Amino acid sequence: MKFSPRLKIGIIIVFLIAFFTALNYPPITKEVKNFFYLVSSPIQKTLFGAGDRVSDFFESITEIKNLKKEVDEHSFIDALRCAWANEELRLKIEALISENAKLRELKKENETLRIALGIGLEKEFKLLLAEVIGKDISQDTLLINRGLKDGISKSLPVINQQKALVGKIGEVYSNYSKVILISNKESSFDAKISESDVQGVAMGKENGKLFFDLVSKEKEIKEGDLVVTTALGGVFPSGLLVGEIGKVFRSDVEAFQQAEILPTFDIGELETLFILISR
Repeated sequence: MKFSPRLKIGIIIVFLIAFFTALNYPPITKEVKNFFYLVSSPIQKTLFGAGDRVSDFFESITEIKNLKKEVDEHSFIDALRCAWANEELRLKIEALISENAKLRELKKENETLRIALGIGLEKEFKLLLAEVIGKDISQDTLLINRGLKDGISKSLPVINQQKALVGKIGEVYSNYSKVILISNKESSFDAKISESDVQGVAMGKENGKLFFDLVSKEKEIKEGDLVVTTALGGVFPSGLLVGEIGKVFRSDVEAFQQAEILPTFDIGELETLFILISR
């Protein structure tokens, strides 16, 4: 019967294991053990050499793995450091962008306040700057970021930078208020043609429409005339610009004439407003 080389090696290994186990058996004398160790030493050396080579091979693999792991760890740490640096840089950039935006807003606010100083109302009123944070064009209302905590109360006049009347404070909450535009159907106040004695009532008709109504037929009004507020009724202070006359409507059967008022502001462009608070 022929044995394969692999099987032969296996048998020899088993035999040697059994042999060295037997050598440790107490009845066997030291001399006998010594002899067998001497005889088997070349075989042991060969086997141990092979074992060392195998061990060295696996140790080399382990060292390579450890080295790779160490390299990977260093690479990972370097990657983390790089990511940290990038994140830190990103945060600094975002902080600068935010600071730049704040500076732009501050500059814009200062310009708005500078314009406000030229309105000519600061002696009579305290001008409180407000930011438009919401618009409901269908209802002719705005939402601003001023409220009870800022000393806002109902019916206070609201104007833009050009001293043009925008509306009045409607509902007031702690941190914000609703502004009723002059074109709102609930809006009605006394007005007149600038630098004349032609008086009437400005009445909102919704959807941005505003009319100069209850004007005597004997009075002449024409397109392009400027309409301003009067102090009658105590709704608004006098002299605030309302708009200019558009189309004029006259009728032989009506006791009064009526005209369209074209507001000087565009609701879509309103960003900052002034609230007039009596001193």
